[in-house]
Amino acid sequence: MLFDEAMASLSNSVMRGLIVSYPHIFDGLNSLVDVGGGTGTAVKFIAEAFPNLKCTVFDLPHVVAKALKCESFDVVGGNMFEKIPPADAIFLKNVPHDWNDKDCVRILKRCKEAIESNNNGDKVIVVDIIIGFESSDPKATERSLIFDITMMGLVGSKERSRNGMTLSGYSDYKFYPVQLGIYSVY
Repeated sequence: MLFDEAMASLSNSVMRGLIVSYPHIFDGLNSLVDVGGGTGTAVKFIAEAFPNLKCTVFDLPHVVAKALKCESFDVVGGNMFEKIPPADAIFLKNVPHDWNDKDCVRILKRCKEAIESNNNGDKVIVVDIIIGFESSDPKATERSLIFDITMMGLVGSKERSRNGMTLSGYSDYKFYPVQLGIYSVY
């Protein structure tokens, strides 16, 4: 419960910045699946900002059982290591940094399969901290390294760098800094 509330609070500020600064990321999309979307806080922002976009929260069945009750998005239980529902776009917020390198690559490959299996699919949107990403905030590097050390100590994972996408088979990607300094969209 406390974890869900913490993630929802973080989503509130990050998602506002993302939607205000980079609405073009969602242009041309008809469907989006929020993989590891928890209770649906992040996708609720997307669905409300883009009402014609069919949004789905995808997480473990026991997690989505606690999802927000909202008519603006669907909820699907499943395992991202096995199969991700197809969509025009896959959305990952604070997911890659939860996993070791091998599992992170597996997740990103499943995301790629999900967009490739959809005729209009072309986009995986990742919102996370990127190590080595240039920021106008002088404290951003310090905070990103603190998050990196924290994730290593807590779950044996780490924050990602730019070259993680190529390891997963992606050849075309862009990075955008979100206004919160340490977060990036890629």
